[in-house]
Amino acid sequence: MALLMVPLLRTASQRLSAMAAAEGPSVAGPLSAAFVTCPSQTVAREIARALVEKRLAACVNIVPQITSIYEWKGKIEEDSEVLLMIKTRTSRISALADFVRSVHPYEVAEVIAVPIQDGNPPYLKWVAETVPE
Repeated sequence: MALLMVPLLRTASQRLSAMAAAEGPSVAGPLSAAFVTCPSQTVAREIARALVEKRLAACVNIVPQITSIYEWKGKIEEDSEVLLMIKTRTSRISALADFVRSVHPYEVAEVIAVPIQDGNPPYLKWVAETVPE
């Protein structure tokens, strides 16, 4: 499943980049999707549950068994990880990142976010209603 997502995520990223380039400087939308990698299912569940309980996220999807390849301290590393896909308000990304950094076991936790450009209106309304400003 994770292998099938890579081309989808790459294509989506390329589309967003092309759209942004065509439209000029981007303005963040009111909702965002954030991504955090975790070393285990246990850590992922704990962080996901806390984000929802603290109302920093409306929903967190836990994607198991991803492989991350990256450079760290001069070496190429390869690790099995778990990916969190977090739906939240753009205005809450900073607080979300602060919380993740405070509880995450990694020296440098990955917290990245992209604005949600479009989606199912009732779902987006629910996200906005669930996560306070």
